[in-house]
Amino acid sequence: MQSLSRLLNKIRYLLQETFLGLRRGGWLNWAAVSTLLVLLFLVGIGLELSWGVDATVQSLGGQLEISVYLEPERQGVELQPQVAQLPHVAEVKVITKDQAWRTLLIEMGIQDEAAMETQLGENPLVDALRVKADSTEALGEVAERIRQLEGVDEVYYGDRIVEQLAQIQDMLRLGSLTLTGVLALTAVAVITTTIRLIVMARRREIEVMQLVGATAAWIYLPFILQGCLFGVISAVGAWGLVLGSQQLLQELLEQLIALPFLKVMQAERSQLEFWFLPLMLLGMGVFLGTTSSLIAVRKSAGR
Repeated sequence: MQSLSRLLNKIRYLLQETFLGLRRGGWLNWAAVSTLLVLLFLVGIGLELSWGVDATVQSLGGQLEISVYLEPERQGVELQPQVAQLPHVAEVKVITKDQAWRTLLIEMGIQDEAAMETQLGENPLVDALRVKADSTEALGEVAERIRQLEGVDEVYYGDRIVEQLAQIQDMLRLGSLTLTGVLALTAVAVITTTIRLIVMARRREIEVMQLVGATAAWIYLPFILQGCLFGVISAVGAWGLVLGSQQLLQELLEQLIALPFLKVMQAERSQLEFWFLPLMLLGMGVFLGTTSSLIAVRKSAGR
């Protein structure tokens, strides 16, 4: 019982000293927490956007179609079985030239189909195939295999769109890494300065504790806990802001991609993956806060 009582007294003392340091920090506490909060919030946004782009890329194979135009003398039903047997082909749809002609007239707003045929004579269109791949990565391979088939005239697919999404991914990653690096250094500097100023304000108390035999670990542990607390508060605030910004993030992602026919997907994550981001923000916040405090304490103790 005595050992438990001593342990509880030590814990109470550490908590009291930690919150005493927070009171003495004043507005510097807000500067440290807000800097770290902004850093973690931007990291969270970067990851959410990156996951959204990844989900969109993964679904792209089902949204993009490979348009295959045949030679005038070939019919789509003849080539459909060959295309359907190719690897990574999920669906093949035949568009006859008659269907394409009627669709074109409707889109042009022409009601008198017979008069149009009289003016143009024979239907100038050709049969076509609309092919869907089972994944985005397979689009190029499927398109190349179809080009090699006899009777195929032209093949088109959204290769530029795939490249654009890859560029967006690279831009998000580079931007996130750059911002994270700059703000991490800023957060460490602010927290370190805050802890050092608090240590300086309590220098006389520290000297008295040293004179009565208190160890350095016992003296400076509350300051380290204070930095750790900065990290916890910042991580909780950043996670709350990320949750509150979900709709804005979705709209921002749609503006980044800006392809009207392409549906921007939301990343569907398991329960474990859902908790990955808040736990990562918490770990990052505690690590930066504790590291900054250790740097400040080491410099102060070394004087």
